[in-house]
Amino acid sequence: MRTRIKICGFTSVDAAVYAAQQGVDAIGLVFYPPSPRHVEIAQASLIARAVPAFVSSVALFVDADVATVAKVIEQVRPGLLQFHGNESPVYCRQFNLPYIKAVRVKQGLDLVQYALQFHDAQGILLDAYVAGEAGGTGHGFDWNLIPANLPLPLILSGGLDANNVGAAIRRTHPWAVDVSSGVEASKGIKDAAKVAQFIHEVNNAYR
Repeated sequence: MRTRIKICGFTSVDAAVYAAQQGVDAIGLVFYPPSPRHVEIAQASLIARAVPAFVSSVALFVDADVATVAKVIEQVRPGLLQFHGNESPVYCRQFNLPYIKAVRVKQGLDLVQYALQFHDAQGILLDAYVAGEAGGTGHGFDWNLIPANLPLPLILSGGLDANNVGAAIRRTHPWAVDVSSGVEASKGIKDAAKVAQFIHEVNNAYR
């Protein structure tokens, strides 16, 4: 199975197009103002329209109000929604678009039961738990906490970079991996060499 690749937190057209040319499957656009990777709707629209066919645009939200999500859907037209906060299953379903649900992994959290609540999601994204942070921290988590019987496709995130993503894939066999800080020169600014190397390592993880 080929592991899919999502790179999150694009803020420029050129960086997103470059990642697409290197073979990324999805680009993430962050609509969460506290994040250094937050992008305004007008810029996000330019980025989403610049990437070629068959590269998905994913709109990421953290406990956003419904009107904000609706506006992004109307103007950016993402192919997938990503909810990275405390959103309920009912909240996630109301937009009638495919979605994935992120959860920050920590001891004592039953990931199987959590995933079952979002049974209609396209996948569950597992990220590191860092108090007070919604994601994009660059921290990893203990992969031993991932149950073998997750009822949704696994999207692995949290502290990934070109140095560890191969081992992560061989250990957890995810449907996809998601990276942000691990391919950056600085927060919100992608590093072309790191992007290319990360994609190379994912594609060669089983070779």
